[in-house]
Amino acid sequence: MSLTENINDEIKKAMLAKNEAGLRALRAIKSGLLLLKAEKGNGIEITKEDEDKLLLKLVKQRKESIEIYTVQGRADLAKSEIEEVEVIEQFLPKQKGEEEIRAEVKKIIETMGASSLADLGKVMGAASKFFAGSADNKMVSAIVKELLS
Repeated sequence: MSLTENINDEIKKAMLAKNEAGLRALRAIKSGLLLLKAEKGNGIEITKEDEDKLLLKLVKQRKESIEIYTVQGRADLAKSEIEEVEVIEQFLPKQKGEEEIRAEVKKIIETMGASSLADLGKVMGAASKFFAGSADNKMVSAIVKELLS
């Protein structure tokens, strides 16, 4: 079952259950998928990687909003964003933990022969491709910087 079909089924379930938070998040995913299809053009399939990137982007947007709302003391708005993040994360592949990321980044650094922060761009490029959809790029970046310094 494709992500689009899965989302459509979940929207129906959320409507029946009157789950407003779930419905908001699912509609955001559906909207993002429709925009992605329009960008790609007719007849071109959306890959699993494209879907994962979209989901990560949606989660990232909401996490940024949560930070802003928390700083501004708007717990009510932050709560709705947190609820949406929880729904969206259900469709993402299992995220790698810090230790798994650290081990893989060490391998990438050794393979590339990187030794200083000057190699940050090369290492991040390879790491981003390797972890596509399975790790938070912010965490990957922090680990790469730490290991290269």
